Amino acid sequence: MKTLRPSLLRLGTAALLATASLPADALESVTLTVPGGDPALLKRLENASMVKQAQKEDRTDTEDLLATARAEYKRMISTLYGLGYYGGVVSVKVDGREAADISPLSPPKTIRSIDISVQPGPEFRFSEASVTPLAPGTELPKEYAPGEIAEASVIGKAAVAATGAWRDIGHAKADLAAEDITANHANSTIRSRLTLDPGPKLRFGPLIVTGNERMRTDRIRAIAGLPTGETYSPQELNDAGERLRRSRVFRSVSLREATEIGPDDQIAIEATLIEQKPRRFGIGAEVSTQEGGVINAFWMHRNLFGGAENLRFDLDIENIGTTAPDNGVDYLFSALFVRPATFIPDIDALLLASVEHVDDPGYIANIAEIGGGIAWHYSDSLEFQAGLGFRASSVEDAFGERDYTMLTLPLGLVWDKRNDEFDPSKGFYLGADLTPFAGISNMQDGALFELDARKYLGFGEERNTVLAGRMQWGSLFGPEIPEAPEDYLFFAGGGGSVRGQPFQSLGAGFFDDTIFGGRSYVALSGELRSYVSGNIGVVGFVDAAYVGAEEFYDGSGSWMSGAGVGLRYKTGFGPIRVDFATPVEGGPEDADPLQIYIGIGQAF
Repeated sequence: MKTLRPSLLRLGTAALLATASLPADALESVTLTVPGGDPALLKRLENASMVKQAQKEDRTDTEDLLATARAEYKRMISTLYGLGYYGGVVSVKVDGREAADISPLSPPKTIRSIDISVQPGPEFRFSEASVTPLAPGTELPKEYAPGEIAEASVIGKAAVAATGAWRDIGHAKADLAAEDITANHANSTIRSRLTLDPGPKLRFGPLIVTGNERMRTDRIRAIAGLPTGETYSPQELNDAGERLRRSRVFRSVSLREATEIGPDDQIAIEATLIEQKPRRFGIGAEVSTQEGGVINAFWMHRNLFGGAENLRFDLDIENIGTTAPDNGVDYLFSALFVRPATFIPDIDALLLASVEHVDDPGYIANIAEIGGGIAWHYSDSLEFQAGLGFRASSVEDAFGERDYTMLTLPLGLVWDKRNDEFDPSKGFYLGADLTPFAGISNMQDGALFELDARKYLGFGEERNTVLAGRMQWGSLFGPEIPEAPEDYLFFAGGGGSVRGQPFQSLGAGFFDDTIFGGRSYVALSGELRSYVSGNIGVVGFVDAAYVGAEEFYDGSGSWMSGAGVGLRYKTGFGPIRVDFATPVEGGPEDADPLQIYIGIGQAF
């Protein structure tokens, strides 16, 4: 191996510690040198270096370090190839000795320093970049062309793109048949010729299922929804796998084409499944200084009758120990039954029943509801819902006591493009619900519309800093405020709308000193989130909300706002959240100057 002279420009980092403070086998320094001083290349090599990683992990075992140093040659050469350098020379010295010359059977007793020297040589470019035969409409990487830098990864991407194009039009067995890649070191060029074998155009054959224990095979095939007899499509195969995962029955789902092609150019699909335990129980909690505690618990069965029927019971208890005026403990018990692949593979059938007691500042209500509907999974990120429900309520509010019944027709849309449900750093979320209702007794006809839109912008290489924004909109059409369903009216204040302001302290007005809700609602929230040290993050936020008496926002109502800072600690199930907030504008004059909110997951 060629050793670089010390006079060459040395770029790298070294960890130098006082010898007296180190254990006998401590690694004192690691340096990585690149002649020519290319900072971008140096950074890529440092990120790829296994020796650098060993230094970061404080590994001290000499046998381990020597093995890592000997493997560093291949890692550096592979990284150079990936960047278009095919004439590189690498030297890895362990305490001045070339690592390749040190026998792994006789490792040194100590390793004090490892010096890596990489001479990349010239950058190679494509003299020829071809793939044959190509499927109609194939789009190869733009970088795979004569005159472009001949990165090894680009050749791989070209092969994947070309075989993928054949698979997309039904050639499930398309593969790379031959590759002719020649380096010309005299003129620093690469000639790349890729030859494909498309194979025959195939159709979906039967779905062969293994691994299911409690789940019936006929229901697995119904949920997967593979179009047997139709032209093979990788997207259809991916969709089938996603449907099986979405059923929540399986811990692992693997779908792949059979090795052999069947009669009539059909290709069987082999499904290898591992089922989850059928039952699951969970519990969660939140707390705030004024609203008190919230406890959520659920029990579910994932596969009730052997066909992926999901039954779930939820119990929510809110405002435990609340200090908010005229605010008591709320209870909600609900049961939800879901049967996937009803009518077609992407439609779930839903049955829902719930009973609820609400004791909020503006009203006390007992509500019972039962209904059913469907959920259509249009894509991985877009879902539509529709249903029909019966609702009975007994209410005591600012305008007196009354009982009413009504029919509801809930319609919903969820478009979720977030990269993480509990701690998103990019993407957006859009939820919209329209619930027309028809009064049966003591209730007028009308409709409730609610919109929840969220956007996330991440900054930095690892998106450790995120700008998050949220807008909520609500409108109640039909009945006037005294005759409206109380839980269809809007209030603001508290952890779900304006942090720092007392819970539901903003409505459309007061009657006999009792607050009542409004028919229009707007809420805006902005957060700047940043993980400043490992799993520890800080947040600054501002919330504002409007409540009005009219159906739409017209400015005649009132605004309130709050702001604060928060701490986050990242865990495997979402960040633990602690927010400290204070009123900014609007709200009660005697509001506490500080509110604290604790929970799991980001505020939105």
